[in-house]
This record gives sequence, structure tokens and C-alpha cells, in this order.
Amino acid sequence: MKSRIKNAAMLIPGTMEALLAVSKLAEKGGLDAKTLGLVHLRASQINGCGVCLDMHTKMAKQLGETEERLMTVAAWRDTPYFTDAERAALALTEAETRLADRPDPVPDEIWNEAARHYNEKELAALVIAIATINVWNRLNVTTRQIAGEWMKSAEAKEWVETAATR
Repeated sequence: MKSRIKNAAMLIPGTMEALLAVSKLAEKGGLDAKTLGLVHLRASQINGCGVCLDMHTKMAKQLGETEERLMTVAAWRDTPYFTDAERAALALTEAETRLADRPDPVPDEIWNEAARHYNEKELAALVIAIATINVWNRLNVTTRQIAGEWMKSAEAKEWVETAATR
């Protein structure tokens, strides 16, 4: 395996910092870190981003996420391991990630269920977190970044270490 180019966010000065800043802002929206981790994993599964799946699985484990939940996040509807609030976040993640798959990309039913569990600030954080992970997925998949490679960089090690304490 070989990537097409280096990580695009590292090639244009300021891009990595800007994307990380947006990610950190979403984390300040009052959502549980485990919920954000599930959102990151589910969007990355849909988009086929090995880099993000590798990284966010490792980060989720650092936060104490269970093997059962990590292994079944793609089948969250059919397993008993997720709360109703997490299910609402995962449904919103799928809808926002698959905008072109249906005539009403984010139906009121999905939005209203999320709004039942999260306040307006938390909903904003969810929408931003989902959008941001989709940006990361698209950058990595398009340029064929290799899972595990970015994790070896100094930037990644620092980011992962601070993520567990956010």
C-alpha cells in the first residue's frame, strides 16, 4: 500500500491546525467523549476510512470503551450495547454522512429523536463533529492515506495523548 500524496492537511500550512481547532470546538459542546468517539467510528465505517477507524478505535479504548461496543457500532440498531441517546447520535451521523442517499437527507424523525436527547448546543456540537469527521475521512480516503502511518507522527501522538484528557 502506498498513499497518493502525504496527508493533505499537512501539506498546506495551517490546514491541520484549522481542522484540529474545529474538532476541538466540537468537543466543547458538552457531549460525552464516548459519544463523539462512536460518531467518529460510524462515519468512518460508512466512508471506509481506515486511518480514522484505526485512530478512533485506539482513542476509544483509551477512554474505556468496551470491545462489544467497538465491534458492533456498525450494527448499533441490532445490539443492546447503546443508550437511546447514543442511538440518536448514530442515526444522525448516518443521515448527515449519507446526504445523497435519500430525498430527505436528514428527516425530521431523525432530527427530532436527537433533539429529544441533546440540547441545542449539544446538537450543534454533534453536527459539527459529524461534518468534521467527514472532512477527515474524505481527505484520507481520496489520498489513500495508510492506517497507522499518521499515528506514528509526532503530531498524532500529541493529539491522541491530549484527547484522553479532554
